[in-house]
Amino acid sequence: MEEYKQTIEEVKKVTEADPDTGLSSQEVDERRKKQGLNKFDEAPKESMIKKFFRSLSDFTTIILLIAAVISFYTAFATEHGDLFEGLLIIAIVVINSVLAIVQEGNAEKALESLQDMNKQTATVIRDGKVTTVESEQLVVGDILVLESGDAISADARLIEASQLRVEESALTGESEAVEKDAAFVAKEDESLGDQLNMVFKGCTVAAGRGKAIVTAIGMATEMGKIADLLNENTMQKTPLQVRLNQLGKRISMIALAAAALVFVIGELQGEPLLEMFMTSISLAVAAVPETLTVIVTLTLAYGVQKMARKHAIIRQLPAVETLGTANVICSDKTGTLTQNEMRVRRVWSKEDEVTNIEDSMTNSAMEILKMAALCTDVTVEQEDDDLVIKGNPTEVAIVRAVEENYHTKAELEEKYPRVNELPFDSERKMMTTVHQMGEKYISITKGAFDVLAPRFSSGDVEQAAIVNDRFGKRALRVIAVGYATYDEEPQDISSEALEKDLRLIGLIGMIDPPRPESKGAIKRAKKAGIKTVMITGDHVVTASAIAKELGILNDPSEALSGSELHQLSDEELDARVKALSVYARVTPEDKIRIVKSWQRTGAVVAMTGDGVNDAPALKASNVGCAMGITGTDVAQSAADMILTDDNFATIVDAVSQGRSVYQNIRKAINFLLSCNISEIFIVLIAMLLGWGAPFTAVQLLFVNVVADGLPGFALGREPAEHGIMDQPPIPKNEGIFARGLLQKIAINAGVFTIVTLFGYYLGSYVDTISPWVDASQHVGQTVAFLILAYSSILHVFNVRSSQSIFKVNLATNKALVEMALLALAITTAVALLPFTQELFGLVHISLNHWFLVGILSIVPIAVNELIKFHRLPEAEEEEE
Repeated sequence: MEEYKQTIEEVKKVTEADPDTGLSSQEVDERRKKQGLNKFDEAPKESMIKKFFRSLSDFTTIILLIAAVISFYTAFATEHGDLFEGLLIIAIVVINSVLAIVQEGNAEKALESLQDMNKQTATVIRDGKVTTVESEQLVVGDILVLESGDAISADARLIEASQLRVEESALTGESEAVEKDAAFVAKEDESLGDQLNMVFKGCTVAAGRGKAIVTAIGMATEMGKIADLLNENTMQKTPLQVRLNQLGKRISMIALAAAALVFVIGELQGEPLLEMFMTSISLAVAAVPETLTVIVTLTLAYGVQKMARKHAIIRQLPAVETLGTANVICSDKTGTLTQNEMRVRRVWSKEDEVTNIEDSMTNSAMEILKMAALCTDVTVEQEDDDLVIKGNPTEVAIVRAVEENYHTKAELEEKYPRVNELPFDSERKMMTTVHQMGEKYISITKGAFDVLAPRFSSGDVEQAAIVNDRFGKRALRVIAVGYATYDEEPQDISSEALEKDLRLIGLIGMIDPPRPESKGAIKRAKKAGIKTVMITGDHVVTASAIAKELGILNDPSEALSGSELHQLSDEELDARVKALSVYARVTPEDKIRIVKSWQRTGAVVAMTGDGVNDAPALKASNVGCAMGITGTDVAQSAADMILTDDNFATIVDAVSQGRSVYQNIRKAINFLLSCNISEIFIVLIAMLLGWGAPFTAVQLLFVNVVADGLPGFALGREPAEHGIMDQPPIPKNEGIFARGLLQKIAINAGVFTIVTLFGYYLGSYVDTISPWVDASQHVGQTVAFLILAYSSILHVFNVRSSQSIFKVNLATNKALVEMALLALAITTAVALLPFTQELFGLVHISLNHWFLVGILSIVPIAVNELIKFHRLPEAEEEEE
């Protein structure tokens, strides 16, 4: 039902409401049984147990759990069984699951914030009496009594409105209070901000009073629709999650196939069944990069810490990486791109025009502002070192301009005391005050130029009309100021007596200006291949003017109003969405349509906002960015990231950090898979050649967790490489091995395989290596273990940069150096101490073997340096 299109009598008839006596108690009870309570539906909550088991449903995790069970079985089935392997796998799985649960954002918080709105009371007429009830008890047909400061508890159609102004920023995002008109009847569809005869749940009465018939409660209200939208939109899987899931499945399948092949080969070669079974399982487990998820989580966590220092609080870890792939930022205008406060920008008088009052101020312009400031009802207070001006935003802007130019309202009122006034009302659309000026009196009137123009009898009204039109095209809110002088104090305080024969003194143009840093941030985003789209509840002219100033809008055809948007089908919107940069007079549902349209075109969308009206789109987007200072609890609960300084530029910094995180994750994949894949081939080739298993299960797990894990943990602290924001966004569908990563992994895995197998062969079959230690499989396993562990640890310095390791400053990532040294120390201790030798199946080797291990372990570094030496000149030529 579109009550804003109906007359008061029509709404009274449909709702069966009586404005004089209200509903009876019996009618209220009957309606409540049918309509329910005036509250929002609660989203079903998932228990911690369900969350835990859901975190175990990942394919790679399932493989690890199966392997853990088999590891425990084989440990108990052998005389010298060891639980170490199975316990290690379980520990890794549990740690990953706990991290996932702790970091997972809970969308229920958004609804909990909305539910807080229900803990209010409302003043209604029931049984012929004015009474106060809990807002939950309201029903359709109740008569609301509204006073200044009241929180509105339901959607309602106004039947009376006396100078009623309602602050609707929670729904529309616009801070300016809306002047309401009970007699207004819309003839066509109107956006929420233009439904002048309606009031909405969650909004606040800024001034005046009124009465209204409740037309919607609970989930049927406009705020309830937002709550419903928050429920409908599920979390988007990030590009990283998709890629890592695919990667994990592929590696797991390869590992299972390799394990099965090793088992078959061993059987054909007559190896013991249980021993081959254990070797196959250990290979399957070792080939899966168990530490990859942990390293990715730690890399993201470090990104979170770094971003927090730059005013961006991440509520969901994957949002860091997703920012790196973002190629569209859909931003609210008011309070996000602009300052969320009106500022005087231009002042015109017959004598001159000031185009920027911050840079220049003339005497005539100052006189206009001083007169206008006298005709205001704002209050000015000094709180610590800050000047706090409270009142109507338009009047606040005028007084602020005066205060910032070395005059105060208090001084003006002391010099020209107010003796009478005609307050602003919705019919006259103007305000007049009368002041004593020495022995004479002056009346000052301000209001919209179109309204005041017929009342001017002097002043350059024709030129003012031209200037008013010019200001309007610049999206400035224009206030005209006029006055009349009297020898004696006027006794007839009426509009007919005071607001006529006025002398026009000038025009004041004001606007909610862009944030100083927004333009630069948008420019940087554009350079990085990111499109900024403005979405606002403001008018098209205003939105377009701000967007053009910020560099978002190049042509008027790039702007679309809400009514025009409603006429487009999803298919038509998808066809035009890339060419549109500004959306004006939009609803919360429109914002979600825009976000989803971009997503259907393949875009990764970041959405910024601060109001309740932004919450559904924040949740529907790939990355929701809420404002921390001006943002509502609802918006912050629905967002993935909160900007503590409300600075749009912080998003661009976050994108840079997101790209750096993605870059570091690729380095981690290169580092880990080079070793993991080599393990598969080392075992396969050794078994095919009849050399026996080159590693035990525990040895492989040690290499994965210590030699790969410890240095890998510190890779996330690598600083961003030069020029990261001069490149286009990471394509959403880019393969995890794109841009040569697969070739790098293949080359390094090949080098690892060759040097490790060579060392294993020498240790197992060549007695001339050492006169004191005979060649044996245990010696070969020890040599192979040390070569693979040491070369893996040192390989972390290869993957740090495409530059030579000798050109990369070690001090830029001290944690990496420390972790690598720790891993080297632990590996060496394990190989030397008798207790750990027995635990990991190692034996004592000679100094000659240690020399062999050292030489072969640095071969991968030498190979990588040769490759970088040949590729680097080509890269430098391309950069030039």
